[in-house]
Parts: sequence; structure tokens; C-alpha cells
Amino acid sequence: MTVVVWIAEGTWPACVDAARVHAPQGAELVLLHVNDQDVPGVAHGAFAGLLGRGHRERDPGDQVEHLAAASARQLLDAAAERLARPCTRLERTGRAEREVVSAADGAELLVLARDGDRSRLGPHSLGPATRFVVDHAPCPVLLVWPEPAPGADTLPPPPPHHRR
Repeated sequence: MTVVVWIAEGTWPACVDAARVHAPQGAELVLLHVNDQDVPGVAHGAFAGLLGRGHRERDPGDQVEHLAAASARQLLDAAAERLARPCTRLERTGRAEREVVSAADGAELLVLARDGDRSRLGPHSLGPATRFVVDHAPCPVLLVWPEPAPGADTLPPPPPHHRR
């Protein structure tokens, strides 16, 4: 059994804890982190377009890429330490939602956390990338709250056309 755990800033501890509880012993655990390609791309583009014609060695996009990779490694190391089980660390770069769906292809479980409005129940508790992953995952999904879930009293009211 392969279990992919999406390691994202701010929500990863809950995902790791859920994997420890729900992944059977002997499961292949994959800790996945995705670096966004857009941030270094913006830095590269700004430098090339405005400042850096002919001076590639001073491109700040390279530094942004190195910092993102170092941060991802630190996050994956912290997640592996918290998991305290054998695991594979996988780092990808690209659109997070597409990379997560791709990495989950062939897995038996994908663990991820809510990353939107976590003050109340409802669809807004999922950010756009997480919503995409939930809608397109090629395997079962374990969706966790990064902190205790809000109470049922935060459930949004039904739409006006469904009220009676």
C-alpha cells in the first residue's frame, strides 16, 4: 500500500499525524512537497526584462530557487522526523494541484489538509489547489483539519431555494 502525504507549509503536522494513525504498518509512505514554479519565474522575468540583460550571474531567480529548495528539504526533514517511520521524500516543482494529483497516481491513499477558512465548516475550508486535488485525486483522499474542527453550529445555512 502506498500512502502519499502532501506536505504543505502550515498544515503538514496534521497530515503527518493522520498518516501515522491511518497508514498501516508496512505501508510505503511518500512525503510530497511541491515548490511553486511561479515565484522564481517572476524573479527571473523581472531581472531579464528590467535589469539583467547580459548579466545572468546576477539573476535573483536563481537565489529564489535555491532558497525554495532548501526550505522544502527542511520541511520534508521535519515531516520525516515527526512521522518516525521509514518514508520516501519527494520534492516536485510546478503547479501544486497538478503535481499532487500526478504523484498520487497509483497510490492507495492521499493525505492532505484543509487550507482555506478554517473557522467554520463548509466548502470555503478548502483553498483552490486543495479543492482541485480533492476533485481530481486518482485515489481515496483523507482530508484532515490542521487543528480541531469547528463546531456544527458553524455550518452555513442552506441556500434560500432549499429553505423550508
